[in-house]
Amino acid sequence: MNCSKFEKMIPAFLNDALEYKELKQFLKHMESCPECKEELTIQVLVSEGMARLEEGSAFDLQKELSYRIEEAGKRIRLHRMLIFINITLLATALLAIAVTLLFFAG
Repeated sequence: MNCSKFEKMIPAFLNDALEYKELKQFLKHMESCPECKEELTIQVLVSEGMARLEEGSAFDLQKELSYRIEEAGKRIRLHRMLIFINITLLATALLAIAVTLLFFAG
């Protein structure tokens, strides 16, 4: 992923609208590109910070950014776990079919 694509994806990241593959690429790029991480930090500050200031709420930029990144990581891990479960169930079903066919064929 390049920086231009990353910057275009920031609004979708902030709205939790990135698909698994995009989210994975987004986080990987952010971890390797200090400039893009800074741009993300700025956009979090602008979008979330302004809303919190208008509400009169306290705002911790680093905490908010860390929370969003942590939640994105959780979504990626959940997606991987669901894929693993799906593959396991499919393999179990195929094994059950094979055993059933062998039982009735023999």
